[in-house]
Amino acid sequence: MEQAKMDRISELTRISRERELTEAEQTERAALRKEYLADWKRGAEETLSNTYIVGPDGVKRKLRKK
Repeated sequence: MEQAKMDRISELTRISRERELTEAEQTERAALRKEYLADWKRGAEETLSNTYIVGPDGVKRKLRKK
């Protein structure tokens, strides 16, 4: 996710602490959060797909997807 979009999420959150967001701002924040979470999940899945467990016998095995 672009830094500008992450900054906008932070800005909207800061504004929401000062006053109530307009309907357009709430919609924008929800869309940006959804995009951010999708990127985070994709990154976490990529990391876990490249993770191996080394057993006590020294055998490496890949994590299984549940």
